[in-house]
Amino acid sequence: MSKQSEIRILSVDDHPLFREGISAVIKNEPDMVLVAEATNGSEALERFREHQPDVTLIDVRLPDSSGIVAMSAILTEFPQARVILLSTYEGDIDLQSALQAGAWGNILKTMHPREMVNMIRQVYTGWRCVPRPSALNFGKHSKLEDLTSREVEVLGRAAIGNEVREFGQRLFNSETPVRGNLKQIMRKLGARHEASAINIATRRGLIRL
Repeated sequence: MSKQSEIRILSVDDHPLFREGISAVIKNEPDMVLVAEATNGSEALERFREHQPDVTLIDVRLPDSSGIVAMSAILTEFPQARVILLSTYEGDIDLQSALQAGAWGNILKTMHPREMVNMIRQVYTGWRCVPRPSALNFGKHSKLEDLTSREVEVLGRAAIGNEVREFGQRLFNSETPVRGNLKQIMRKLGARHEASAINIATRRGLIRL
């Protein structure tokens, strides 16, 4: 296979072991080549400028920024860049927001290497793609209403065990508006109760426990 037909890949991750794993997987693929590696968002932009890869893999958690911020910096200079975000768990990112920000897909680090390289090939040929479980969740949640920043705060406080009365007094001088917010949040998320709402919001990456 000619060098020109190889998929040129940039890998961005601050964990040496995972970078080594990605490198090993790519080396076993005759149509792929790892052109550069980076350990943080700043390096990612520098390496992209130098090599302008076909596909860039960026971990969502970097030491100096989030993967989405690093991706946005690249897309600002190179709008045609094809970036796939890497995450350990589905709840690590709000997939809908990531796709809207310009991501071409999301690879879970628990995926089989064969699935990973197949996704890289799909993105290279122009297809946006996500792992099947994430795709199902994305399709489900994309039909739901977005939470406001205040609603995310209210649910986040509830998730860590703040009493409704205490939190309500601090925000609104009354617990009633907070209870109203929680009902509105449950309706937007399609949840039957508060615990279910917290679970859904965690999977979507809106709050962290």
